[in-house]
Amino acid sequence: MNLILLGPPGAGKGTQAQKVVERYHIPQVSTGDILRKAVREGTALGKKAKAFMDQGQLVPDELVIGIIEERLKAQDCSSGFILDGFPRTMAQAESLDPILQRLGKGIDHVINIEVDTEELVRRLTGRRTCRSCGAMFHILFHPPKAEGICDRCGGDLYQREDDREETIRTRLKEYEKQTAPLIRYYALKSYLRSVRGTGGEEEIFERIVRLLETAPD
Repeated sequence: MNLILLGPPGAGKGTQAQKVVERYHIPQVSTGDILRKAVREGTALGKKAKAFMDQGQLVPDELVIGIIEERLKAQDCSSGFILDGFPRTMAQAESLDPILQRLGKGIDHVINIEVDTEELVRRLTGRRTCRSCGAMFHILFHPPKAEGICDRCGGDLYQREDDREETIRTRLKEYEKQTAPLIRYYALKSYLRSVRGTGGEEEIFERIVRLLETAPD
């Protein structure tokens, strides 16, 4: 299966993508992971991307499209993949089509995870990150044993700039403006499968599995 996973920041795309990987044995292609690795390593791409990410803006298409094509050429994508975080814009979607044609691939389904805006803000502003080891916590859903201290290494926990409420709301507005039109785009192609993204992780995944395994060919 070749899948695209859509949904706003905080919808749980990464968690659900990993569950899809484990069940269907296809690799997760996450632009977010690729970009964050570049930022951590201080590469030229990472430095350019960080300037946009810190302001809650989407990384420009030209910094992302080439990464995706190279990744999809890898051997582990030969029997399927799940794209997580790409495409985010119509320009990216339109660039993806010829990339897939060149590689002799096509999209089977586009999964759209739907979550209310205020719930997304609540989820995202509660995230805390360890300055030392990068471990992630959440003040509501996965709090550390001691407030402000990492369970793993004892490092200091902080709220990243891109997890502050003002930045989160900017990101959600950007999503609505640039990514939501993809829902219409893929609906017209009959690829779209929408799923409610509230409830437990397993409950949401069961909805996704039902959609994938009962979807028409």
